[in-house]
Amino acid sequence: MSRTIAETIVDMLADAGVKRLYAVTGDSLNLLNDAVRRDGRIDWIHVRHEEAGAYAAMAEGVLGGLGCCAGSSGPGHVHLINGLYDAHRWGAPVIALPSTIDRADYGMESFQETDLAMFDGCSWYNELAQIPEQAPRMLQQALQNAITRKGVGVFGYSGDILPLDLPETAIASPVYRPQTVLRPDDGALDDLAKMLAGAKRPLIYGGMGCDDARAQVRELARRLNAPVGWTLKGKMALEHDNPNGIGMTGFIGGKACADAIAKADVVLLLGTDFPWKDFLQTDARIAQVLTHGERLGRRTHVEMGLVGDVRATLDALLPRLENRDDDSFLQDRLKAAQSDKDNLVHHAQKPGKTGEISPEYLTTAISNLADDDAIFTADTGMTTVWAARYIASTGKRSFMGSFSHGSMANAMPQAMGAALAGNGRQTIALCGDGGLSMLMGDLATIGQYQLPVKMVVYNNSSLGMVEIEMQLAGLPNYQTEMTNPDFARIAEACGIRGLRVEDPEKLDDALHMAMNHNGPVLLDVHTDRYAVAMPPHTSAGQLGKYALSEAKMVLNGRGAEVIDQITTNFKYLRDL
Repeated sequence: MSRTIAETIVDMLADAGVKRLYAVTGDSLNLLNDAVRRDGRIDWIHVRHEEAGAYAAMAEGVLGGLGCCAGSSGPGHVHLINGLYDAHRWGAPVIALPSTIDRADYGMESFQETDLAMFDGCSWYNELAQIPEQAPRMLQQALQNAITRKGVGVFGYSGDILPLDLPETAIASPVYRPQTVLRPDDGALDDLAKMLAGAKRPLIYGGMGCDDARAQVRELARRLNAPVGWTLKGKMALEHDNPNGIGMTGFIGGKACADAIAKADVVLLLGTDFPWKDFLQTDARIAQVLTHGERLGRRTHVEMGLVGDVRATLDALLPRLENRDDDSFLQDRLKAAQSDKDNLVHHAQKPGKTGEISPEYLTTAISNLADDDAIFTADTGMTTVWAARYIASTGKRSFMGSFSHGSMANAMPQAMGAALAGNGRQTIALCGDGGLSMLMGDLATIGQYQLPVKMVVYNNSSLGMVEIEMQLAGLPNYQTEMTNPDFARIAEACGIRGLRVEDPEKLDDALHMAMNHNGPVLLDVHTDRYAVAMPPHTSAGQLGKYALSEAKMVLNGRGAEVIDQITTNFKYLRDL
């Protein structure tokens, strides 16, 4: 029995493990939509914006599945781009289906014509099928690249090939999932063992590549008496039950890890391509282990670069190492880490005042009430800072955001995909008011499908992170404030339980309601606009520029704002 190209595409997607397809149907997607309906194995999720669909697909990929999204005929392609960049930079397997105009109209600046080369920078594979024979082979390659190389595979097609039959001679290979073990050769492991054995102040700094190697990292740290720091992507894997843990560095981290990198004589980077080179400045000898060899050494000087999975590499490395007795560096860093923790607890003790609820207190309360296996998403900006510092790992929780791409508006759509792919796990979206405003239309998607997402909006009526950037550059805040709508009422209009929270005395009850409500909830929490968090290494020059920024605000008649900032952040003086 013959199959159309549309039916072939759906069959291959389902066989590859696609459970949902996020898209706005129309034009060259209509026949694919109909094939999905008739097949029945894939759910078509009608998002309101293709970017939201790409982010939802990314979340499925982050959680171990294969995400799938589509956009039709030009504008839909462009809307996909931002979410696909995020998915690709994370390493989330996603298959994207940009359907295009009819073949005869190409090259004529036709209505809705776009060049699919726009996807080259956010995919491992990007090709356009224009004859039926190409479709199964190209789709197989897009799927194979997304799954095997971990990232985005793009399979474009001209809409007018969908109703055509697949020729009997067409090649349609299955998608392969090879189970391989990748580790350095014995000579490289011997050299690494020698480097670590000679260390007097060793440091382990791990990332997302340590997700399945928690036990191995802990054992390595025990043998070396080495402190363990982690990136934001490595937090959920390495923070929980880690006796050698010293936290994060970077803008969101603390002094313990930042100083450890500066003071160590040997640093082992495990499964991380940490992008913030300014926080990797050290005279230490550095060894790095990554699965993608082309990424070795591109952030800092690396003396020894090894290609391998962290788990397999450490399994082969550990028998080569003896126990190291000296724990003085470890104890020094653990003491500093405890000081960092004490400061965080201190900052989160007070709930704030009406209309200015403490974001530190809010995030701590969310963490305490959330399920042990909850999935968290966080918008870029101060929301990510608070989540990184105050959402506790349990060994079962998941945490995602736009940590490599740095986009706004990711938290809510990622939570959509997480809620659908999470097998009943509680899903909590920590949304910035700026981020939620960007893709607010997809609240209607959450309401339509009654996705049980718990959304907490950090409503400080400003672009908080941008204000800090401007102040550290010596600039007064300008055009960073926002006049927000009533997010709770908008949520209610979309079929979502909405509640506006301004009184800190009512916060705990509101959070309990949200966590226990059987359906989607949005809490519009009015937080303190002036709550900031300085990097662990804030230079005298940066503090001087911050003071200059405040002076400029005073001269522009904004002295009351400066007083509020100083009052709010006086508690952070103990961190300096």
